Amino acid sequence: MGRGDKKTKKGKIFKGSFGKSRPARPAQAKKAAAAAEKKA
Repeated sequence: MGRGDKKTKKGKIFKGSFGKSRPARPAQAKKAAAAAEKKA
């Protein structure tokens, strides 16, 4: 478990990928964006 492990946050930062352990955008930001889009 470390930088080479794609399933951990540290590994995803090292690889530059996103997923369950490292979301591209936090869940709160997605909800806020969806609410703002619905209003407009």
